[in-house]
Amino acid sequence: MQALAPRPGSLHVDGTLGGGGHAVRILEAIAPDGRLLGIDADPEAIERAARRLAPFGARAVLRQANFEDLAEVASASGFVPADGLLLDLGLSSHQLADATRGFSFGAHGPLDMRFDPSRGEPAAALLDRLDERELAEVLRRYGEEPFAGRIARAIVAARSRGALGSADALAEVVERAVPAPPSGRRRVHPATRVFQALRIAVNRELEVLEIALSAGLQILRPGGRMVVLTYHSLEDRIVKRFFAAERRGCVCPPELPVCVCGRAPRVRPVAGTPATPSAAEVTANPRSRSARLRAAERLAA
Repeated sequence: MQALAPRPGSLHVDGTLGGGGHAVRILEAIAPDGRLLGIDADPEAIERAARRLAPFGARAVLRQANFEDLAEVASASGFVPADGLLLDLGLSSHQLADATRGFSFGAHGPLDMRFDPSRGEPAAALLDRLDERELAEVLRRYGEEPFAGRIARAIVAARSRGALGSADALAEVVERAVPAPPSGRRRVHPATRVFQALRIAVNRELEVLEIALSAGLQILRPGGRMVVLTYHSLEDRIVKRFFAAERRGCVCPPELPVCVCGRAPRVRPVAGTPATPSAAEVTANPRSRSARLRAAERLAA
C-alpha cells in the first residue's frame, strides 16, 4: 500500500484479484469515490471476490480475463489512464487448497493447474504429450530443477504404467526420483520445482507477464505507480529487467558515443523497493518467504 500510494478519488487496477484482500485495502484508501478494476483469469476467484467486495457497490468493477488482456479490459471498462496497477503473481491460497485444481502436490485431485479451467491445455495433457527430452527442458527452464533429466525419465516411466492419475501421484514419482539430501531432511518438498514448472508452462506465465508489464505501463497516467509482487526468481528477473530498461530509456548499442534512438526513460523506482518480507512476516505467513516487491512510477515521457 505504501508503494502503490492510493489516494481518494483515484482509479486503480488489480490485475490479479485473487481473494480480493488487496482490493479491499485499495478501495478503502480511495474512498469515497475512487474506483477499482479487478481482473482475474480464475472464474472462481471472481465469484469469491464479488461477494467480498459487494459492500463497495459500483466502485468495484470485476472482469474475468487473463492479465495479458490488461490494456483492452482496462480501456473497455473506463480505467485508462489509471493511477495505479497491482500485480500479485503466483498462486492464491484458495487455489492451493482446492484439490480439484491440481496445484498442490498433497492433493488427490486431477492434474489440471490451469488458472482458467475453460482455456488451454491441462497439466495432465501436457505430461502425456511431451517426450522425455521436452519434459526435462520444461523442468529446467521453468523450475530450474537440477534433477530435471532424472525426474523426466521417472515421469515417462510412470506414465507408461498409468501411474500419473493425480497430483499426489506425480509428487510421489518425483520424490522417489530425487536423491535425498545429505542430512536426510528436506526444507521443501522435492516436487515443488516440478509443480512450479508445469504450472508456468500450462498458463504461459512468463510470456503473459511480459505482455502485462508493457500493457500496464501504457495504461498508467504520469505519476501513476505499478507494484509487482513475485515469488520466484524467474518472475522477479523479468520484472527487474523490465523496470531497469524502462528506467534507462535509451536502447542504442553501447559502442555509440551519443544516443540516437531518442527513447526517454519512462519510469523511476519507488523508494524502499525492492522489498522482502521481514523475519516476523515469514514466521506469521511462511508462504511469503520468497516474496519480492518491486515498484516504479510512470514518468511523463
